Amino acid sequence: MTDRIVLQGMRFSGRHGLSDEERATPQPFEVDVELMTNLQPAGVDDDMDKTVDYGLVFGICRELVEATNFKLLEAIAEGIAHEILMAYPVAEVVVRVRKLKVPVVGKLDFASVEIRRARSVANRRRD
Repeated sequence: MTDRIVLQGMRFSGRHGLSDEERATPQPFEVDVELMTNLQPAGVDDDMDKTVDYGLVFGICRELVEATNFKLLEAIAEGIAHEILMAYPVAEVVVRVRKLKVPVVGKLDFASVEIRRARSVANRRRD
């Protein structure tokens, strides 16, 4: 699948991390999502019902980052991927999560994880 919808640089404030200090004060996180799906039907017909509403995908990401608490970036990414695959008939999703204020001694722009998850045949939604 070469067609993709890309949401890049979504910024949210969340309470995630291993320490109580990290979870006590909201901190900035950045999320990118790539959705692999066939965009031709939407493009040919100019029909929103034949594509993925990226405003709703943004909302999924915001909800998971801002309204939940995780220790690991990996858990945030897995949660986002899971929710998107459950909500939309996309073939595959790539999720990147960046923590912009990392509690280390020294200069570090961010820490990040990237995961790629494909829809299993058993979990394909019938549309």
